[in-house]
Amino acid sequence: MKNMLKKIRNIFKGGTWLALMIVCAALLMEIFSAAQYYYTKKLLESELEKKASMEITMKAILVKSMLNTIEQVLISNRDDIEEDISDSKSINSTLRSIIQANQHINGVGLAFVPGYYHNKDELCEPWAFNTSSGVEVKQIAQRGGHDYTNLDFYKVPITTGEPYWSDPYIENVETKSFITTYSVPIKDDDDRIAGVAGIDLSIKWLSDTINNRHIYPSSYCLLLTDDGRLISQPSPDHPKHKDFDDAVRLINDPSSPKRVVTNSKINVIEFVTEDGQDACVFFHHMKGKPHWQVAVVCYDNEVFGELVRLRFKIFFFMLMGFALLGYIVYRFLKDNKRLVENENERMRIDSELKVAQRIQSDMLPHEDLSHSNIDIAGTLVAAREVGGDIYDFFLRDDKLFFCIGDASGKGVPSALVMSVTHSLFRAIGARESNPARIMQMINHAVCEGNESSMFVTFFIGVLDLPTGRLHYCNAGHDTPIMTTDEVFKLDVKPNLPLAVMNDWQYEGQNTQLEPGNTFLLYTDGLTEAMNSHQQQFGMSRVLDIVKSTIGSSPQVLLDSVLEGMHHFVGEAEQSDDLTMLAIKYTPAVEDIVLEREITVTNDVEQVTRLNDFVDAFCTDLHMDMSEVAQMRLAVEEAAVNVINYAYPEGETGELNVKATATASAMKFVLTDSGMSFAPTDAPDVDTSLTAEERRIGGLGIFLVRQLMDTINYERIDGKNVLTLTKKLTR
Repeated sequence: MKNMLKKIRNIFKGGTWLALMIVCAALLMEIFSAAQYYYTKKLLESELEKKASMEITMKAILVKSMLNTIEQVLISNRDDIEEDISDSKSINSTLRSIIQANQHINGVGLAFVPGYYHNKDELCEPWAFNTSSGVEVKQIAQRGGHDYTNLDFYKVPITTGEPYWSDPYIENVETKSFITTYSVPIKDDDDRIAGVAGIDLSIKWLSDTINNRHIYPSSYCLLLTDDGRLISQPSPDHPKHKDFDDAVRLINDPSSPKRVVTNSKINVIEFVTEDGQDACVFFHHMKGKPHWQVAVVCYDNEVFGELVRLRFKIFFFMLMGFALLGYIVYRFLKDNKRLVENENERMRIDSELKVAQRIQSDMLPHEDLSHSNIDIAGTLVAAREVGGDIYDFFLRDDKLFFCIGDASGKGVPSALVMSVTHSLFRAIGARESNPARIMQMINHAVCEGNESSMFVTFFIGVLDLPTGRLHYCNAGHDTPIMTTDEVFKLDVKPNLPLAVMNDWQYEGQNTQLEPGNTFLLYTDGLTEAMNSHQQQFGMSRVLDIVKSTIGSSPQVLLDSVLEGMHHFVGEAEQSDDLTMLAIKYTPAVEDIVLEREITVTNDVEQVTRLNDFVDAFCTDLHMDMSEVAQMRLAVEEAAVNVINYAYPEGETGELNVKATATASAMKFVLTDSGMSFAPTDAPDVDTSLTAEERRIGGLGIFLVRQLMDTINYERIDGKNVLTLTKKLTR
């Protein structure tokens, strides 16, 4: 979570947030524009449906009005026609006057019932026409020629006695016009049906009238019969003339998907023209007779074209606006570049210091020491992200190796020097038990290439846990504090700090710890801690706090010292690293259940006596034969090592072996007065090598390490003391 917040802060500090805001604003504006376009298009679609519905209604009313006009003409002249049917001259005059009074009438006539006139031909059909020279009346039904009795305009009124509008057709006279005929039955004075009177209406007049004006420039209207046959259409000069057939086909195709506009009940079909344009055809049946269909065709590029163009304009101006804003941001980022780079560099350094701090923290010991003979606690409080202080401890061969150090200076340089020093302590301490020799080897390594002339104060201690013998070496570090029944400073020799002189010979010291003894190691960050009045905490205050905690655990001791120091310092800023390490010697005391001792000479033949001694001791402890064999082998290997190397060749010496057992462990302590040698410092044998590749020696002590839980070597009062310990499982 912290890392995420830090990244967010970095983004806002670096100015990138402005670019992100622009992108987000652009996305929001585009989303808003798209939503606006979508809802506006929906409104335009709804408006189109309303306009189309109104257009169809108006065109239907117009067509109906034109048809009603024709109907009224025939109805108003019906009586005159019925009065004149007995006189052909009068009929012709009446027909002529009707067509002269109505310019939109294509023709008017009378189709008599066959044989109505006995002195006439069987078929009689006088019809008046508009011609270029005027109105002419002709007898268009001749014997063997035009038979009107088979045409609907005649048959339907004769059969039903009702007026009738015929479907459009091409008349078979000179004009060849596309017409529709309105016809009504005519009766004579005896109330007999004498024939059918009809008026021809030009379809062209209908087409020109309904296509006079449209809701969009490319829109057009179609007039179809009830069964879908085309009645009228725009002129061939119309730009969308080639789309007429598609519209008519879709209207007549029952499988084409039709949508009904609920509020007006008109039908809608969406289709794509041959040239890829989206279009819609709206159509509806006229009320009454004739039950024709009126259709309106509209094109999306006209309906939504202005909206699309408006959207592109808005998008263009948005781009211009964002480009201008981007230029402003660019200028801001360019002017702010140096500050951003400095901030990034600072953050990079902070990040690296955090990593270094974590690495330095990981260098501190975190494991719990599983040994009952000691209680240990440590703390390190760096004045900066990283510091030059360190403490460390680890167990090897029943010995506690520990150190504390303080590199000169502060921050990263001192941390690097101390890191190298700490690594050397771990590496050398893994194979060397003498603190003075460890210090000598560390000093030799850190002196190499020390051109910065930095130095390190260092203290190394090696505590033999079974005996309480403390070996230590101090390299210019602050004197540790010891507590028994009282508090005093440990006696230390004035060795130089590390990295000062390459050939300096470091002297080691030793002292004996008693159960309950505690010693405190610290750096000068404790005694030199200052309050706001520039007063140091001082050694006397440290000693007073330590006296008040005699007998307490190391952790309580450290907490008390830190609390006292913080109380003294108050709100003053920490000026130096502070490190403390407290160790209390707490050897476990168990009752001895079995104890035996044997002394042999440095003669290989004495090994048999020693083996019998070990067998008897282990048998009395009720160990099984495999465990007895292991103990015998371990003691034998250790004893042979003493016999072969402790005394010069030809010199007789003694080896004392003391065996003790408690409820939890057994020990074999081998003591001799021979030459000083530390078998535990020998490196482990590489058993992966062949016998020819492996160096001579070391295999015996390797076997001892494998068979025993711990081995411990001490040089006490001029004698070699080797302790082998094995935990008892029962």
